[in-house]
Amino acid sequence: MATRPNVVRRLRRGLLAAAVAACVAVPLAGAAKASAVPAPVPAVLGPLTAGGGEAELTHRYAANRADIVAAEAMAAQYGDTQRAAELSELAGPDRQFLSFDGRDGGRTVEVFGNLATARTVAVLVPGSDTSLSTYDRFAAGAQALEAQLGGNAAHAAVVAWLGYATPDTVSPVVLTDGRADEAAPVLDDFVHQLQAFRPAARTSLVCHSYGSTVCARAASGLHVADLVLYGSPGVGSDIADVSDLHTTATVWAGRAGHDWIANVPHVRVPVLFTTLGLGTDPVSPGFGAHLFAAGNGSHSDYLKPGSTPLRSIASIVSGAADSTAPTHAAS
Repeated sequence: MATRPNVVRRLRRGLLAAAVAACVAVPLAGAAKASAVPAPVPAVLGPLTAGGGEAELTHRYAANRADIVAAEAMAAQYGDTQRAAELSELAGPDRQFLSFDGRDGGRTVEVFGNLATARTVAVLVPGSDTSLSTYDRFAAGAQALEAQLGGNAAHAAVVAWLGYATPDTVSPVVLTDGRADEAAPVLDDFVHQLQAFRPAARTSLVCHSYGSTVCARAASGLHVADLVLYGSPGVGSDIADVSDLHTTATVWAGRAGHDWIANVPHVRVPVLFTTLGLGTDPVSPGFGAHLFAAGNGSHSDYLKPGSTPLRSIASIVSGAADSTAPTHAAS
């Protein structure tokens, strides 16, 4: 008789394959979100420049505010009052966008804190189902992390990077690393710009859920202090342990006690014309990441004000966490 672990493994693989096959069989056009209200083409600002300082940031923030106002007007013209209201909030005088594009679900890069003087910079990379329609929850997490770091008083800034088309949580796309492969070079380019603009800052990547797959794919091209992977469905194909990331960063991983992502099978299953599953779990024995205290919250609670994982992540990106502690050793 097969042992219980083997039965569980086969069951998980079978369920994943069946679910994926059903998803892939659905025409992708039908699985896609309904077409969004059009948004105008944003201004072309070019990359961040080394030594640009406050003057460059002020110019960028103003230019992107104008693009948001234009997108708000177009949404109102098309009768999408909800989108217009969302954009009106983003256009507030206290918001600081390095970039904004309202098309195709939205791409934004927002700064919390003073980037021109920051000595600590955390780049927050979101997971699935993050778009302009759900942006407020992503921004709230970035704001909470900046506050936990001590904000301007501590010369810390958090950059909320929504720089890719995130997959839907219920879709065949979220079970592959295709979106991560597309997003990784874009993230690489942005972080290089950011480090050229603020070379003295201690820069870390803070990567949630599918965003952890994106960061893992980008890791080899970046020289950041820390790579923080949390609530991860897997780090993608061809990555078995930390050494396969080819990064000089200290790699951290965490998963909360009631995060449903723990039930996702960390396997790679060939189905039809693709391979499903996101591979190795970064909190698993043998991966080699430093594990941090992540509390007992759910999948969306990691950056909740006052939470254990928020304190842990802030300690990591500030450089206060003990990176000399043993990693999760192989069993």
